[in-house]
Amino acid sequence: MPKKFTRTIEDFVCHHCGKSVKGNGYTDHCPWCLWSRHVDVNPGDRMANCHGDMEPETVEYRTQEYLIYYTCTKCGYNYRVKAAKDDNLDELVRFSGIAA
Repeated sequence: MPKKFTRTIEDFVCHHCGKSVKGNGYTDHCPWCLWSRHVDVNPGDRMANCHGDMEPETVEYRTQEYLIYYTCTKCGYNYRVKAAKDDNLDELVRFSGIAA
């Protein structure tokens, strides 16, 4: 049975907004625009063959944290992650549909 989480520390350039992102081993999306890439089967394993862009569809605020819901623009895969503490709050609010 494959591990459910592999900590992978990687820096990357966001394919959506072009900003450089410094990874910490838990970084799975751009903290500025919230976009991600479909690279994992299980978090951190880098086993997905798709590599499509993961579009943030909506953000939900639940139990004192934000959850970001994604859809892959290439294959349609759906995924959700917890927002990171350094994520752009304006973008989180914008995707949540809540008026600021």
